[in-house]
Parts: sequence; structure tokens; C-alpha cells
Amino acid sequence: MALHTAIVQARDAGEITGVVETVPTMRSLMVTYDPLATSRAELQPQVDALVARGLPAGMKSRQVTVPCCYDDPEFAPDLAEVAARTRKTPDQVIADHLASPFKVYVLGFMPGLAYVAGLDPSLFLPRRSQPRVRVPRSSVAIAMDMTTIYPFESPGGWHLIGRTPLWMFDKRRDQPVFLAPGDSLSFQRIDRKTYDRIAREVEVGSFDWSTLVKSK
Repeated sequence: MALHTAIVQARDAGEITGVVETVPTMRSLMVTYDPLATSRAELQPQVDALVARGLPAGMKSRQVTVPCCYDDPEFAPDLAEVAARTRKTPDQVIADHLASPFKVYVLGFMPGLAYVAGLDPSLFLPRRSQPRVRVPRSSVAIAMDMTTIYPFESPGGWHLIGRTPLWMFDKRRDQPVFLAPGDSLSFQRIDRKTYDRIAREVEVGSFDWSTLVKSK
């Protein structure tokens, strides 16, 4: 993420030309460039020089709060099983999920799906042995040391423990993807009545997304 930031800053300052975009992953950074404007032989030493010069520390990030309803069995079909396998009560599973220090690492698999690490170690479980053919949009799920939120209905093998009324991808917004790498994320427990109210506002486009985000 630091190198991603440094390259973007250098490009915007005119210190590097030809860079189209940089795509951070879990352990690497893909740099794409216009071959008519530069070449790998020219670009790679420039990137190496940025690393040698020192990467930016204390980068700006966001604290994002995601409302989540854990109480409806339709939303949390795996909650009881997760509780049994981790030797907890369902409320303890919810409390540990709420207390986990989550951070968004990367986006992938489908537009808007964030891989969010930091799950409480007592909740670590492998993916389901039998994935579901359909996971509803906005399902909140856990697997291994991560949590995620499904941006669309899709197949999936993670354990479903709740659902948010938010849409992780909405083409009506200026920035369609809600979460971004580097975000700190926490979940806020809501009841079904609150879920339904927020879901209606999201559906019609009247929800105030800014209430969920703070700069750090």
C-alpha cells in the first residue's frame, strides 16, 4: 500500500510517466503502464528509486462502520454451527466478531468484495466443505482469519453469520465500491427493524453514506 501510494504521488507530480494504474494485492503490487509512453526497462529503476528513497508512513486511511444484523436466522444460517465448532454461544461469536480489529487488505473475486483480515483467532475456521450455490447479496461471512461482505448474490463457501443492509457495490454512487484497501473496519450490531429501515434508504438512494466513514 505504501508503494502504491508513492507511485501514484510520483505520477501525479510528473516524476514518473506512463503509469496507468497500480493494483495492490496481499503481497505484491501490479504496475500497469502505457508501452507507448514508457517501458519496463525505464520504469523499473524509477520504482526501485522510490523504494530506496523511503516509502510514505502514516498514510491517510478511513475508519468505516458497517451495520450488521446477526439476529435473523435467514441472515445468519451458519451462526449456530460456528458457535458449536468454536465452543461458544451465538452471542459470544457475535461479540468476538464485533470486537475484531479488522482492516481491508485487498479487493477481489468480484467487484466490491473486500478481503478483511483481523478476525478474532478464536473464530478461525476453514471454508465450508460444501460451498453454497447462492449466497445473498450483503451477507457477512467469516473464514480463516478473515471476514467479508458479499457485494452480489453469488456462490460462496464462507460461514454466513449476519447481513448488512448496505450495498458494497452500487453503480449509482460516484465511487461504486464502498470499501478500499487500507480501511479500518468495525461492525455495529443492529436489529431487524433498523436493518429494514436502512435497507429501504439504500434501495432508493437516500442513505447518507458519510455517516459511516471517518478519516484517520
